[in-house]
Amino acid sequence: MAATKKSRALPYWLILPAGLWLLLFFLIPFLSLIATSLYDPDGSVLTGYHMSWHVGNFGHVLTTYGAHLWRSVWWALIATALCLVLGYVLAYTIAFKAGRWKNLVLVMVVAPFFTSFLIRTDAWKLILADRGWVVNALQYVHLLSDDGRILATPVAAIAGLTYNYLPFAILPLYTSIEKVDHRLIEAAGDLYANPIKAFGKVTLPLTLPGVVSATLLTFIPAVGDYINAQLLGSTNDRVIGADIQALFTSSQDYASAGALSVILLVVILVSTLVYVRKAGTEELL
Repeated sequence: MAATKKSRALPYWLILPAGLWLLLFFLIPFLSLIATSLYDPDGSVLTGYHMSWHVGNFGHVLTTYGAHLWRSVWWALIATALCLVLGYVLAYTIAFKAGRWKNLVLVMVVAPFFTSFLIRTDAWKLILADRGWVVNALQYVHLLSDDGRILATPVAAIAGLTYNYLPFAILPLYTSIEKVDHRLIEAAGDLYANPIKAFGKVTLPLTLPGVVSATLLTFIPAVGDYINAQLLGSTNDRVIGADIQALFTSSQDYASAGALSVILLVVILVSTLVYVRKAGTEELL
């Protein structure tokens, strides 16, 4: 009898360390953030903040920073779409065409992570410089005017987001595509399906879990990213991450910073749940 009770309690003892970890580093900070968002807006670091359940903080930050929040979501959506397209092509090539070079190519995909995020982003300032080879090439083919530029524009910021988060899309897509039995694609061809139809009917549905995972792994960090906008974008194109960082540090307006952070978390959570609900598969659910 005692042995049976121990065996039943064993799973709970095993998950106890993870549960404590989530409690200390997720649940408690999250509740603290919610409390911060409800501080008295008239407080300060010098006079102190008081919990006043001031829900008006949310309306204030939405009115003030709503455009920045929308810009962050929009840029993240564009970068995610680009990562999915580029990542799917690269992952498909690695899985089915790379052959004995597969491991080497995967190492090349992961290799940028060994370099600082800031250094990788800052390097794009040289690539997209006004007299750089990218701008010169676009001006040569008349896709960019003679006085046109890419740096300090939304295009540069989105390019930085796409580059930095592309590996997060490639890896789950590759894992999902590699599981596809190539004989199923050949069978679709035997049934007179052209390559495009075979892709839509066979390959894409079977790799949908990888597509969903790649979308989430790219979109979620891209929404809160502000380094790319700060280094590559214009000062007029502020994003929500920069606002939160400035409110917490420079302005020390903890009430507004907390409210803006909670809104961003809710936006990410709701969009993630809706996306997984609509595009998720049984394997994910």
